[in-house]
Formats: sequence, C-alpha cells, structure tokens
Amino acid sequence: MRKTSLLSCLLACGTLCAQNYLTTAATQRYFDVVRKNLEASADLMPAEKYSFRLTDGQMSFAEWLVHSTQRNYSDCAALKSESVPAAEHQAATLKEKAEVSRALKDSFAYCADAMQNMTDQKAISSSQVSTAFLHLVVHNNEIYGNIVGYLRVSGIVPPSTASRTNQKGKKN
Repeated sequence: MRKTSLLSCLLACGTLCAQNYLTTAATQRYFDVVRKNLEASADLMPAEKYSFRLTDGQMSFAEWLVHSTQRNYSDCAALKSESVPAAEHQAATLKEKAEVSRALKDSFAYCADAMQNMTDQKAISSSQVSTAFLHLVVHNNEIYGNIVGYLRVSGIVPPSTASRTNQKGKKN
C-alpha cells in the first residue's frame, strides 16, 4: 500500500512538472496576445504615419516597431542559445511600413519557435535565459502600451480594444 501511494505521488509530481505552467501561461496569455496586437497595429497604421511621433522627444511609430523587432531577436536568440541573427542589426535601417511590418512579424515567428521549445525548467536555468524570457513578454507589452497612443491619436481603435468590443454581447 505504501509503495503504491508513493509511486502515485511520484507519478503525479512528474505529471505536474511536465505541464510547464509558467511557460504555457506566459505564452498563451501574454506572448501570443501581445504578438497579435503588435502585428495588427503594424497593419492598421497607414504607411504615411510610420514616421509620426507623439512629441518631438519620442520615437516614431516605426522606431517602436523596430525596437520590438530588435529586442525580439536578441531575447529569443538567448532563449534558443544562438547568436543574435543578422536581422536584428539590419532592422535598425528600416523605415517603410512594408519592411518594418515584415521584420516585426519575422521576429515574432523566430520567437514563437523559441517559445514552442521553452519549458519551465529551461526558463529558470540561468539568469540570462530568465531575463530574456521575462523581457520578451514584459517589454513587448510596454511597447504596445506606447503604440496604443499613436493609434488613438491617429483615429485608429487599437487591436486590443477592438477585440474586446467585438466580443461584447457574444455568448461563449
């Protein structure tokens, strides 16, 4: 009886550990959502507004997206234990909507691959990996918070607001 109970506990613990609650929640609730919102923002903003700045001291809309692109490549290279791809350095030269939007989407695809292979154990395996994992999620949400102001001043409903508005009145 004791052996059976002990074995059951060990199997239950193994199952719980294999579930990767931290990385699953971070991916589904935060990474996937901010990815969708930033990519949709890039699509929604008219090309002529990519050089728009809220004030003289702030980055342009395009520069915010390029910043996200560069950080995505840097953070996800750390998650993949790879060298930072050349696309990270090349992003700094991008200005036009089509190229900035494509680079952003490519960087998120690169990160999605990294997140797909992320486990809770790997996320806490080193300070570099932990920092990159948290930075990827937190920093992109901060960038999206800035982007929302650019969209609203331009008369565009941000994707996160639009998706909530479209959900009102719908039954699950």
